[in-house]
Amino acid sequence: MTEITMAVDRLENVVNVFGSFDQNLRMIEAELGVAITDRDSKLHISGEAEDAALAEKAIQGLLSLAAKGEPIDGQSVRYVLGLVREGREAKLDDLARDVVCVTAKGKPVKAKTLGQKAYVEAIRENTVTLGVGPAGTGKTYLAVAAAVAAFRAEEINRIILTRPAVEAGERLGFLPGDLQSKVDPYLRPLYDALFDMLGPETYGRYLEKGNIEVAPLAYMRGRTLDDSFIILDEAQNTSREQMKMFLTRLGFGSKAVITGDVTQIDLPGDKVSGLKEAMRVLRGIDDVAICTLTGADVVRHALVQKIIEAYERDEKSRPPQRPVPGQARPAPRRR
Repeated sequence: MTEITMAVDRLENVVNVFGSFDQNLRMIEAELGVAITDRDSKLHISGEAEDAALAEKAIQGLLSLAAKGEPIDGQSVRYVLGLVREGREAKLDDLARDVVCVTAKGKPVKAKTLGQKAYVEAIRENTVTLGVGPAGTGKTYLAVAAAVAAFRAEEINRIILTRPAVEAGERLGFLPGDLQSKVDPYLRPLYDALFDMLGPETYGRYLEKGNIEVAPLAYMRGRTLDDSFIILDEAQNTSREQMKMFLTRLGFGSKAVITGDVTQIDLPGDKVSGLKEAMRVLRGIDDVAICTLTGADVVRHALVQKIIEAYERDEKSRPPQRPVPGQARPAPRRR
């Protein structure tokens, strides 16, 4: 057993790192199998030498984030522990979390992981950015935040949000109501992000003026979009033709962000995902960035990250499916 003693300087940072009822310390203890006590204004870490050293690095990293004014929660602790285990704790110094945007309620929107930071920087520095990753990594939310920030800075005149209306095939006609009622369920995540950034009243005013447009992808055909920030969400459900159509809408003074999760494709089996093809075709082209977010960048409930990891393990464990030679597809049944 080894005991490491850490001197702490600023009490407010220590309180932030400890968390309510020391829940953050308890999480570190449970993850690393160490015991952490606070005596005489010092932290004492007891455990196996390697585990105690990891705990010390994790606490130092959390204290560094607290010193920058960052709130420390369970997600922060899990992320820092992950970096420490990988030997990448020095990367925490790179996590200078610039504010991307401020919501209507005054809450700053920031990148919470290194992957998110790279994603936000790619959006700022490139005309076209592809953000690919699992649910909960902030792909859409950060893209909308960047769009609102660019609009407030008068870098663009219009925000356009779009996504393919795919749910086991495009069947908008079966939904009740007018066109807006039919497309609203598909575009709800985009509305939610905009409401959060702008507030319902400001959103409604900009929508009426034409500064904000939310529409299905099919409505982009035949248009040239100048001075706009265009976000294509759920791009894994675009076809090859739809993706090419969208990319060629880009006009002067515009930016485009394309987000999606290639593990959640709802297209028929015989259709190629436009997002997967775009990642292959556009790789290496100047002014186009491809950012891949992972389970480590998930900022939702801790269970979401575990679910994603479980599915990834299952996918890797399954043998690849190969077509049986000479096996023909069953003929369609006649009615």
